[in-house]
Amino acid sequence: MATDLGELLVPYMPTIRVPRTGDRVFKSECAFSYDSPESEGGLYVCMNSFLGFGREHVERHYRKTGQSVYMHLKRHVKEKATGAAGGAIPRRRNGKVFLDLELNRDFNGDDYEYEDEAKLVIFPDHYEIPLPNIEELPALVTIACDAVLNAPSPYKKQESDSWEEEIQVSRHARSLRQLDNGVRIPPSGWKCAKCEMRENLWLNLTDGSVLCGKWFFDGSGGNGHALEHYRESNFPLAVKLNTITPDGADIYSFDEEEAVLDPHISEHLLHFGIDMLQMQRTENGHHTDNHVQPRISDWEVIQEAGLKLKPVYGSGYTGIKNLGNSCYLSTTMQVLFSIPEFQRAYAGNLQRIFDYSPLDPTQDFNTQMAKLGHGLLSGQYSKPPMKSELIEQVMKEEHKQQQQRGISPKMFKALVSKGHPEFSSNRQQDAHEFLLHLINLVERNNSGSENPSDVFRFIVEERTQCCQSQKVRYTQRVDYLMQLPVPLEAASNREELIAYEGKRKEAEENMRPLPEVVRARVPFTACLQAFTEPENVPDFWSSALQAKSAGVKTSRFATFPEYMIVQLKKFTFGVDWVPKKLDMSVDVPDFLDLNRLRATGLQAGEEELPDLTPPIVIPEDTRDSSTNNSLESPEIDESSVMQLAEMGFPLEACRKAVYYTGNMGAEMAFNWIIAHMEEPDFAEPLAVPTYMESDLPSPSLPTTSALDNQPPEESISILTSMGFPRHHTIRALKASNNNLERALDWIFTHPDCEDESEAMSDTADTEPNDNSFSNANAHTDSSLSPDQDLSSPRVRDGPGRYELFAFISHMGTSTMSGHYVCHIKKEGRWLIYNDHKVCLSERPPKDLGYMYFYRRLSSC
Repeated sequence: MATDLGELLVPYMPTIRVPRTGDRVFKSECAFSYDSPESEGGLYVCMNSFLGFGREHVERHYRKTGQSVYMHLKRHVKEKATGAAGGAIPRRRNGKVFLDLELNRDFNGDDYEYEDEAKLVIFPDHYEIPLPNIEELPALVTIACDAVLNAPSPYKKQESDSWEEEIQVSRHARSLRQLDNGVRIPPSGWKCAKCEMRENLWLNLTDGSVLCGKWFFDGSGGNGHALEHYRESNFPLAVKLNTITPDGADIYSFDEEEAVLDPHISEHLLHFGIDMLQMQRTENGHHTDNHVQPRISDWEVIQEAGLKLKPVYGSGYTGIKNLGNSCYLSTTMQVLFSIPEFQRAYAGNLQRIFDYSPLDPTQDFNTQMAKLGHGLLSGQYSKPPMKSELIEQVMKEEHKQQQQRGISPKMFKALVSKGHPEFSSNRQQDAHEFLLHLINLVERNNSGSENPSDVFRFIVEERTQCCQSQKVRYTQRVDYLMQLPVPLEAASNREELIAYEGKRKEAEENMRPLPEVVRARVPFTACLQAFTEPENVPDFWSSALQAKSAGVKTSRFATFPEYMIVQLKKFTFGVDWVPKKLDMSVDVPDFLDLNRLRATGLQAGEEELPDLTPPIVIPEDTRDSSTNNSLESPEIDESSVMQLAEMGFPLEACRKAVYYTGNMGAEMAFNWIIAHMEEPDFAEPLAVPTYMESDLPSPSLPTTSALDNQPPEESISILTSMGFPRHHTIRALKASNNNLERALDWIFTHPDCEDESEAMSDTADTEPNDNSFSNANAHTDSSLSPDQDLSSPRVRDGPGRYELFAFISHMGTSTMSGHYVCHIKKEGRWLIYNDHKVCLSERPPKDLGYMYFYRRLSSC
């Protein structure tokens, strides 16, 4: 038999490979479907490319490549047999579970056992060779099979790429001395014992002192009294007050100079009257007792907790498993594949896309989009339980809801997040940023006649007016969603909010429990009104006056898209640069009429601003110093320099950091140092450029320079200090009208612009561009000009009347944490998509959404 098997495999030996370092072995998921070893037909792994294929797709790969040898993997999931004593009797084929696969969480490990089966299959005759078969197989084949079976997940490397430093247990935790001084910490009203700081407060675990931290501990502001106290007392450990939860707290060791773990933190806190098992972090940063009944939280309302939601199954009702903070991706893709254009472009062209896919379909965007679309829409992975299963469930008196499985988007997430610093991590992300990132990928990978992202594409007309001359300029740009400001001052319960704020301050001052939080209720009409209001244009240069002047800008719709996405600007940046969510509800309508926001173009009686370029502006003191051929020392905040020098950085590097961040404080300078400390001239003395008279342009000649419309150097320095390339930050600032918050958003949604700009110098980046996008969500399209025919296929103009069909909601206090769910209206009924669970919605919380999706009314 051994000879027969050896002879049988001889013709195929050149095609059988042993996986090398760097080879990815896909033995848990099909490249074209969501079949796995647990599927009915199992999974076939190519012994040359190590790609996995379900039974439906392995023949395609064989015909396309001629590869004949595959390893067939099958995992059998069975209920455990129970012995007389009630204990489980595990039975496993081949004596063990030998596939390196994650256990399916849909099955309770206490009730089920896994039996793994592997065999080689030779196509086209489907000749099967059971494994292991060491004695009968050639040595090379045995080694290759063992390597495949023991290969790690292809996603392990990506997970390690998002590795974060592991926090270690402090050496002081076990033997920490705590003073018996009677100190008890109240649940609120904290402030620093040495100043009036009420934020970034740290509790010393030895003597119970509450003192403010310093910015470089955690990015927040403070006067450094906690560190000062350590230097005086040598008490090493402190815990940040607003981070204490039953799961732990943020602890810092002054002696070890790093964040640490304290296994005995509950005992150490109890010494000062804090029972961490009864504490929970609240949205305002203070603690409450778990036994106090707070208002119904966003989590309960948005997820419709407490209601008996009926699960639904079939086509279009497939959930997506949460991979750990991947709900931002799941909700976005559920909504996109509820749109017919996306369904047609990918799931509708499934066979064509699969037939023309590259040799490695795991790295092809269109293939993975088609795979995801088919997985969500086919109903193949959303089947109701059999009647016999339901009867058995009742007989066992199991009244729990039948678990829906959903599909796992690991391969899709690995592809679309590849190379992106945020989406490739395991951290929570902003669904709005991911949507724009995905639209960008759709645009770049579109090869067919129909681009599905065109349904969102519209043109904005911006009207800029010089307040002094009253002359105007009209420009146009492409956009994909409408960002609505939410004016809290227009809240309908404003008096209630003012009363709450007074009670809150009084409770803090008297160290009493805080009152129940009041949520602002803002009318949607107020949000639309705020959108239409003129906004000031910073550093506006009037070509009519040929000087800086006050300018205002208004935006209107030159075209209306087929589908309108409305994003409520619920997030803002806190003092620590962490995005924080405003607590509010907005009465978003089911029907939306935007026709009154249609752009009108240049009106009768309006006079256009001359088409002139701003001149170079050279500061007088620089001109004088250049004329005198002498260089005065630049203004530098010496106190910030000394703060940095005390941390051990070279003095000249500290001076450069403070100078290049515009004297905006030690924190910004510290970020600059971290971003530039590897540069060869890091510690070289600061050299400030000067201008000789011969270098200055003649005032009698018109000039066009790279400094035209240059963003403020302070803003450029802030963004470059975060690690972004200078040319990329300049483009981001120009595209966002020098707004730092929107520039950051632009950078994250345009990662590909770095590659496009590498060949361009800073000079080229600073050339004037009247068509720069002013919104963070704008996508550059060099093919669009103000004179472009608006009826082109890329723009689907029509009436501006819409009907709501989906919305994505966020729970939590920041885009960096929390959870997303989406509600979609299908066949006249609302459904809630919460990770792998899909149910009929009883009370869709439309007033608490984050992004709303409207479709144009067909009756228009």
